Amino acid sequence: MSMPRPEFWRNVVTVMTGATGAQALTLLAAPFVTRLCTPAEMGSFSVWLGVIAVTSIVATLRVENAMVIDHERQQQRLCFGVVAYFATLLGIALTLGSLCACAFGLPPLEMVSWAEMATVGLATWITANIQTTLAYAAAHRQFGTAARIKLLQTGTIALSQLGLLYAGLEGEALLAGQLIGLCAGLLAGRLLLSPPRPRLGFFLDRAQRDYLVKHQAFWRYSLPSSLLNTLVGQLPLFMIGFDHGALAAGLFALTQRVLAAPTALIAVSILEVFKRQAVSEFESVGNCLAVYRSTFKALVLLALPPTLVLLLFSPALFAWLFGEDWRAAGELARILAPLCFLNFVASPLSYVFFVAGKQRMELCWQVALFLATFMAFVAPLSLHGALFAYALARSLLYLVYLYMSHLCAGNRPALA
Repeated sequence: MSMPRPEFWRNVVTVMTGATGAQALTLLAAPFVTRLCTPAEMGSFSVWLGVIAVTSIVATLRVENAMVIDHERQQQRLCFGVVAYFATLLGIALTLGSLCACAFGLPPLEMVSWAEMATVGLATWITANIQTTLAYAAAHRQFGTAARIKLLQTGTIALSQLGLLYAGLEGEALLAGQLIGLCAGLLAGRLLLSPPRPRLGFFLDRAQRDYLVKHQAFWRYSLPSSLLNTLVGQLPLFMIGFDHGALAAGLFALTQRVLAAPTALIAVSILEVFKRQAVSEFESVGNCLAVYRSTFKALVLLALPPTLVLLLFSPALFAWLFGEDWRAAGELARILAPLCFLNFVASPLSYVFFVAGKQRMELCWQVALFLATFMAFVAPLSLHGALFAYALARSLLYLVYLYMSHLCAGNRPALA
């Protein structure tokens, strides 16, 4: 039987409580951070952080999502082992490759420091292991523990960055604070959740290879789909940085951080609980339309107020909160506000593609989204023109995405 609705929302509140505290610390620290570092320094750090977001997806192969479905502890131990193996290999390769690329002085890397290049592999490894640990928590309904881990990690990042900036470390303070917070989050996850210890070796053993075969849909379809989704999210930052410089990248990075706050605060919290509820309903009645529709309505109501605020007041709001130098970031936020609304609604509901086994369907949509984003930013347009084209194209595709996810929730045939 499906989880009673009060329990569903009680779990959402539990997850959201930790996210609320973490985001509150981040947002409270942001006005001080923006006054202690320049937009160019913020741009360089944000490009590095965007690279980590992409590489950590590759490091997990997305098999951590299988733990929500495969509950047996030995199977989950195999999952941790597979992720640890590929994360280690990728981390070493990234460290060596990025240092070689930096040594040759490739033009796209001029805005990134040696310290940032040297720590790409380490940050990728830590992030991949944190993602797997949090997936383990969701699989066992340890929502309160996961919330505390996120709170500790995000709070440590914010406080470390502020402290190092005040100490005069300047741009490198953002990088060092991020690494300190990631280490704190991983350590807290290991201590509070006691996940299975992975079996490590120079090669995957037979059981780990069988696990990869068993859950091949995740690395065959979910991995490229998630990778494309993350690339689409980071591609504007990368292309703005390469085409318009670190200053423009810094302005866009702050815009992106503020717009992502509602999604990170509420939508992701709802997703953590929606996963289990959707799986439970799908297994018991053959579809998850009930939880899909109730979640969709709640997301729309929650997204409307912040979207209206951004449309009406974002330039003045950014200047007041972050300093006059960041008013231009508010203009970018106004352009992207409708897209932020649709992303907030669609992101949690996307898990029905995993539940219904329609990863290939989502992959096709992600390819279309990537192409639309790429075309918007390679066109000979101004910064504002490119962002408007990007927001329009992606918004239209999100409407298609919502329709497709509704089909999957009802277990109906996929679109031709």
